[in-house]
Amino acid sequence: MKKSLFSLLFLSITLAATAQPAGGFGGFQMPQVKLETSKEWKDVNYANDNETFHTCDIYLPKAQKKRYPVVIHIYGSAWFSNNSKGAADLGTIVSSLLDAGYAVVCPNHRSSMDAKWPAQLHDIKAVVRFVRGQARKYKFDTSFIAVSGFSSGGHLASTTAVTSGTRQATVGTVSIDLEGSVGKYTRKSSAVNAACDWSGPIDLTAMDCGEHMTMGDNSPEDVLLNSKLSEEPDKYLSLSATSYIDSNDPPVIIFHGEKDNVVPCCQGKKFYEALKAAGVRTEATFVPEGGHGMGMYDEANLSKMVQFLNAASGK
Repeated sequence: MKKSLFSLLFLSITLAATAQPAGGFGGFQMPQVKLETSKEWKDVNYANDNETFHTCDIYLPKAQKKRYPVVIHIYGSAWFSNNSKGAADLGTIVSSLLDAGYAVVCPNHRSSMDAKWPAQLHDIKAVVRFVRGQARKYKFDTSFIAVSGFSSGGHLASTTAVTSGTRQATVGTVSIDLEGSVGKYTRKSSAVNAACDWSGPIDLTAMDCGEHMTMGDNSPEDVLLNSKLSEEPDKYLSLSATSYIDSNDPPVIIFHGEKDNVVPCCQGKKFYEALKAAGVRTEATFVPEGGHGMGMYDEANLSKMVQFLNAASGK
């Protein structure tokens, strides 16, 4: 069942990708995207081990500077892929960020088949710490580190943001380690300064809040948690970014398509309203004809992303 579920999601993403220009769709997309960079590093291990799922690609803008603010951009895969960093919206989000002067780090992370939640969050927190630990080598300006992601990557980016500065939490009956101990820079901070959520699932207790795909016996979140919502609801709350929002969270910008039938748009709207209620600086764009990635990456939305990050970084 797990294999057939992955096949269904892969097919959905691939079909949408064929309607886009090269690099025009989140997650899986057409290859051979040529980025304008001054320097690139591929397959850099951020965890000090030999695992492919703990590698990242690093891109520096074409315009050379002594240091660059950083955006970590995370691919979407319904948490099923552990090696899709080379298809992480390179021709759209990553290209726009590079043009705007940001260094971009595209990491792999453990899939739901490799390890269960919160291992994926631990991996992204390790990437943030790696950015701080290796700032001199890669010309990172660690006064501004943002996270961004599409779909499940949006979930990881959002959860990283709203748990900034929080190492441990109790959600109902679940005690959860939000930091982990991946990599050698465990004494560095994993806090971030902003986040971009592109079509991410946010409240995993309410994935049927709007039009959505029929997942069969096991949804991606069931596989990630090795559980069922009806049996262990607190596990699903511990997976939900909405469980951790408070007034200290960094600014978050949200993009979601009104016609997204994979992650329903009400997920983005719930996130927006919860952030506003907590007093967190936030913006949201809900695209009337936008699908799950398809129709989302036009020039206007990419420009909104850059302007939001520029304001958050003080540029």
